[in-house]
This record gives sequence, C-alpha cells and structure tokens, in this order.
Amino acid sequence: MRLMVTGGAGFIGSAVARRAIADGHDVLNVDKLTYAANLDNVAEIASNERYHFAQQDICDQKAMTALIDGFKPDAIMHLAAESHVDRSIDGPRDFIDTNIVGTYALLEAARGYVRSGAAPKGFRFHHISTDEVYGSLGAEGAFTEDSPYRPNSPYSASKASSDMLARAWSETFDLPVVISNCSNNYGPYQFPEKLIPVVVINALEGRPIPVYGKGENVRDWLYVGDHAEALLLVAQQGAPGETYNIGGRAERSNLDLVRMICALLDKALLESESRPHDSLIAFVDDRPGHDFRYAINCDKIERALGWTPTMTIEEGMARTVRWYLDNRSWWEAIRRRGFDTARRQGQAR
Repeated sequence: MRLMVTGGAGFIGSAVARRAIADGHDVLNVDKLTYAANLDNVAEIASNERYHFAQQDICDQKAMTALIDGFKPDAIMHLAAESHVDRSIDGPRDFIDTNIVGTYALLEAARGYVRSGAAPKGFRFHHISTDEVYGSLGAEGAFTEDSPYRPNSPYSASKASSDMLARAWSETFDLPVVISNCSNNYGPYQFPEKLIPVVVINALEGRPIPVYGKGENVRDWLYVGDHAEALLLVAQQGAPGETYNIGGRAERSNLDLVRMICALLDKALLESESRPHDSLIAFVDDRPGHDFRYAINCDKIERALGWTPTMTIEEGMARTVRWYLDNRSWWEAIRRRGFDTARRQGQAR
C-alpha cells in the first residue's frame, strides 16, 4: 500500500512508519517537526527508496491537497496531534489549532481526493485517537466503542472534537473514515516529558521521580509496536464508518508502574548510588481534572480483525527501560536542542 502518515516523526507515528516500511509499504511521512517530533526516530528507514518525507503543517489545506494529489495514497493515517495533557492545561490554543483545525483541513483535502475520482478503490482515512475522549472510569468496567464521550482536559476535548469531525465527514460526505482509540502507549522513542522516560532519566541522575497525588490513577498500557501493528491492520482492513478500540490488557496504577521501572533499574544499575531507585519517588500535587482510571475493551478488533496484543507489560517494560539506558545519545540530543526533561512532570495521561 501507499500510506500517508501524518505525525510520522513522533513517537507512535514513527513506529507506524518503521513497521510499514518493514512490511513492504510505501510511506509518505508528513510532519511539521514541532518540539516532540524527531527525525532520528525514522533514521533507520530514511534512505529506503519507499520512504518519503515532507515537512508541512496539517493545518495548511492547500499543502495537504498537493501532497495527497502527488503521492496518491491508498490510505491516510492521521496521527499528527498535540498530546501532552499538562501542556494542554498550560496552553490550550495549540491543541485547538492542531487537533481540531488541522484535522478539518486534512479531512477536506481527503474529501477532495475522493471526489476527484483519483482515490483508489478501498481508500481509507484512518483517524487515530485516544481513550481519554471517554473520560474517567471507576474501579470497574472498560471503555467500548459505544461508550459516551466525556473528555475532561483540553487535550481530550480537542481529540473528542476531531473524532466527531471525522465521524461527520463519514456520515455527511461519505468519506471512508475509520477511527481507532488507543490506551496509553509506551516503548522506544517516546518523548522524554512522558512518564516512563522521566522515571528512567531521573533515576539515572538521582533526581526525584514525580508522581501525581498518591499514584493511584490507573492506566491500561499498550506497547507501541503492538499498536503500530494494529493501526496498519485497521488502515488496510477496517470497515469504513467503524471505530476500533485498541488496548494492551495491562492495567497498572501509576505508582505500581513506577515501582516496576525502579525494580528493573535496580537490576540494571548495580553500581548506582540511588538504589533502591524507588526511594526517589516524590508525590506531587495532583493536576486539575486528573482522570482516575482508563481501561479499554478491545474485543471488537480482536473479533473483527484478528488482532491481539502480544507484548506483556513485563517484557515490554524491560525492553523499554533497556532502550533508554542504551540510547542516552537520543534523549541527550533532545536536551541539547533546548528541552529540559526536568522542566516537565512527565506524568501519565
């Protein structure tokens, strides 16, 4: 297939691009290269003749139209988004612009592509979203594709809005849209303001590991490689008009997850003066509107498309921690660009 991937220099987008090239697809990576994007994430595929890159803003509808008309994708996989909750609280405007206006511009460019007759048979617009649009769960239950939307942060509200736009373009304009909503991703190349890299980096440097509240908030964790596989499957086989929830079936409280990472670091860093690393845990004031629990019921994608997560959280977390230990040059380069990993709390979504 010919896949146009927006946000392909980000964490999840680059995992999709790498996996797509490995699977034999052609990829056009469209990325504005904002702070969280990093071309190092796709360095291993950059010289592949089936990989192409365009530095463009998805809010620029004319640019999106030109890229689509030139590349003629079989599917557009829309991952470009502002995604950090703390940042959305500090400055919501970027989230409105990118996640809502940008999605509108891309939907309109895709609609023109289909209306012109240039889109191939089976073309899909795959809109990638988050479980946060559903709001917060209590101690029991899990989100399904029919769960009502109850976003509680500027980030999740902007993603909920973009989901509704994608749905409306499907219903009103017959654009062949598929939507997927995922649980918390983790794995290599995750920007170091997020929880897991913050824990590893702070522990390496003997700095406090911040945990919101009492660390009781629960998340379902999905290894990014499993997610990339699921996304490519949805882009190829997902039924237009349908939504697919993608989860890892691996719920952990934030505190339990941090302790798991600290235990892995204790084994890996035998000479560290900070052992046991969980002694660095520091509870900090909770953030406004912090959702208590997310959990995904992914029965539908397992039943309809045959996908199931393959990575246990124990194996996936061990791989992830090892990657950050072995790839200091990657996150140190981000620091040299001016991003201070200590500046952000790096909490889970």
